Amino acid sequence: MSETLATTWQEKVKAYAALSEKMGKLHPEILELAYQENWFKLFVPEIYGGSNKKLPEILRLEEELAEADGSLGWTITLCAGAGWFAGFLNPELAAEIFANPEVCFAGSGAVGGVAIKMQTGYLLNGKWSYASGALHATIFTANCIIKNENGDDILDENGEPEIKSFILKKEEVNILPGWSYFGLIATGSHAFEVCDLKVEENRAFKINQQIEVADSGFDYPFLQLAETTLTVNSLGMTNHFIKLVEQSFYSRSGLGRYSEAQILFFNNELNRCKEEVLSLRAKFYHTFEESWNQLMSNGEVTDDKLSEVSSISRKLAHACWKSAATLFPYCGLEAAKKESEINRVWRDIHTASQHALLTFEI
Repeated sequence: MSETLATTWQEKVKAYAALSEKMGKLHPEILELAYQENWFKLFVPEIYGGSNKKLPEILRLEEELAEADGSLGWTITLCAGAGWFAGFLNPELAAEIFANPEVCFAGSGAVGGVAIKMQTGYLLNGKWSYASGALHATIFTANCIIKNENGDDILDENGEPEIKSFILKKEEVNILPGWSYFGLIATGSHAFEVCDLKVEENRAFKINQQIEVADSGFDYPFLQLAETTLTVNSLGMTNHFIKLVEQSFYSRSGLGRYSEAQILFFNNELNRCKEEVLSLRAKFYHTFEESWNQLMSNGEVTDDKLSEVSSISRKLAHACWKSAATLFPYCGLEAAKKESEINRVWRDIHTASQHALLTFEI
């Protein structure tokens, strides 16, 4: 059996994770793996070359990816999540975009730009932050307020300033290096901008309106899709961290100075954290599956069930962060060494915790 066949994807990721962090982006070997496995197209409809995976399977895969490496899991989750917009795009434009076998979407959920509605198309100006995967993305998505040529807001059906999303090509945007944070370094989540960019009408789209493809489950509500996919990233990273904590504690040269009572205390803390995370993980997937089954059976998910999904997502994410904080002091100085695996995972967990969508447990 060849070395390639004998090596699992998890082993390959582990071999290159530290190198990815040094580079500030996913290593070419990891990118090649992502293209081979079609990970950047997890949410892309099959008609455009997507993997034909559904959200229940995707969540578990993203948990595995984040456990292997936080930056990989986060990048795949955010880029693949942006690829979900494919279902709302003009079909001809989508077919053109996804003809590229290495297509990858990056973008920002913030409204960072202004689009002037012209007689033919739009004129865009703006800046958007935190576009995970920016250094290898082929497509960027950006939200803009729509104005007329006089500079006045164009109002939507509710009388509010209209906001649309736009498809931008990599050669049309200017990457603004600035991802200088202490974790998730290899996501390369840099900002980007456009200046006086003219785009055609078909580059504008709105999510959660007209779905342009027939694909079961594509209408799962975007808020809960985002909450659940982000949560499983924190979960995967925490799974990794807990395993490293146990290894670290028992490999410490000074372990002999601890009393039996102190070692017992550590084991109790470790098991308590494990059990809390595992229990909430089970509740999370059970609640999500109930919501998914409602969608498959009834064509929609009740508001009460969606609220339950949001609530358990937040509870699980917060339990992950708290477990990491609880266990970190038992890892020794190796855990504070920035080049160590356990330190990288700890930094990734705490950087992921800053995503605004899951900041509050309520």
